[in-house]
Amino acid sequence: MKIGKVTCWLLRIPHLLPLAKQQHHTLYNFVEIETDDGIKGHAMALYPLKHGIRDFINREAGAAIEGMDAMRTEEIRTRLLWSTSGKHFHGAWNCAASLIDIALWDVKGQALNQPIWKLLGGARSEVPAYVTFGLSRYRTEELIEVARTLVSDGHTGLKMVVAAGPHFYDDIRRPATDASISEDAARVGALREALGSTIDIIIDANKSASFAQALKLAKACEPYNLTWFEDAVQQGDPRLLARLKKQTTVPLAAGSNGTSDLMYLREYVLRDAVHFLQPNVFDIGGYTQALKAAGIAQAFNVPLMGGHAHLNMHLHAGVLNGGRVEFHLEVWRCFEAVFDRTPTPVNGKVTLPTAPGLGYTPKTGFLDLAVN
Repeated sequence: MKIGKVTCWLLRIPHLLPLAKQQHHTLYNFVEIETDDGIKGHAMALYPLKHGIRDFINREAGAAIEGMDAMRTEEIRTRLLWSTSGKHFHGAWNCAASLIDIALWDVKGQALNQPIWKLLGGARSEVPAYVTFGLSRYRTEELIEVARTLVSDGHTGLKMVVAAGPHFYDDIRRPATDASISEDAARVGALREALGSTIDIIIDANKSASFAQALKLAKACEPYNLTWFEDAVQQGDPRLLARLKKQTTVPLAAGSNGTSDLMYLREYVLRDAVHFLQPNVFDIGGYTQALKAAGIAQAFNVPLMGGHAHLNMHLHAGVLNGGRVEFHLEVWRCFEAVFDRTPTPVNGKVTLPTAPGLGYTPKTGFLDLAVN
């Protein structure tokens, strides 16, 4: 079974967020790999460098791997690395390589008539889930309103954004200030007071806070019994996270988007910098590299946590140290807009699909969302 056509599109996907008065649109990279015997594998993810990723896949990456055995994902990644990258294996290259690998595992699952999570090991058929809802666009009272609605729907874990800068209540990130960090702490406290002690609360700085800001926020939030503080410091610096871990009781997690190499994850565990490791399959190199990341974590008895559920649920269900997956409200709605049979969390858990490959397929007419 040989790789035939490799195509990447940009899809402009409509979605509606809670309390929003108008529909939003977000650009996603969408990859399709078709084999010589007609199997089509897919992958979709949200990236900052979306135009460069699309052009690289369509102009260079696809041609580099055309005709290769679609089942040999390790060989394909190696060919892609040496023929198109060499020493430049971060950024857009790794995002593109991740999408290609995910689509190839979708092909592999369909060819073998098995869901990806079983091919990765099949450790469990159900994984816990949480919902990322706390966007900077929400004022504190709106944050609480949306959270209460989600809790009433049965969700048991909620994540909110912090260190997004002064809150002008839009989705544009700005450098955090001392005042905005204090506001973040107040928002977390208000959410905890509104929800009580039984709901898990997670905060995510998206690698945006300085060490001093992350420490200030962590210390202020210690009374609120956070489940974890994610990507607390700028650029996910393992050295700074190790310092932070020694100075706060809040559990730390790191390794998600933008931390796209196994050597980065190695530093987190060697420095004892985190309580939870977060290899994201659409950033770390697809399932081929994510399995290695899970092995690194397991060797140090570090659980995995996080990552957008529609792709990462297969990893967390496949490996022994898998944990909770993330249903980000925007990403969740966009996957529902593009694919049929996407999974939904129920009472804090999501059941893995039994259909082959990813377990869901693109809707008829999805290319109507494609843009130049």
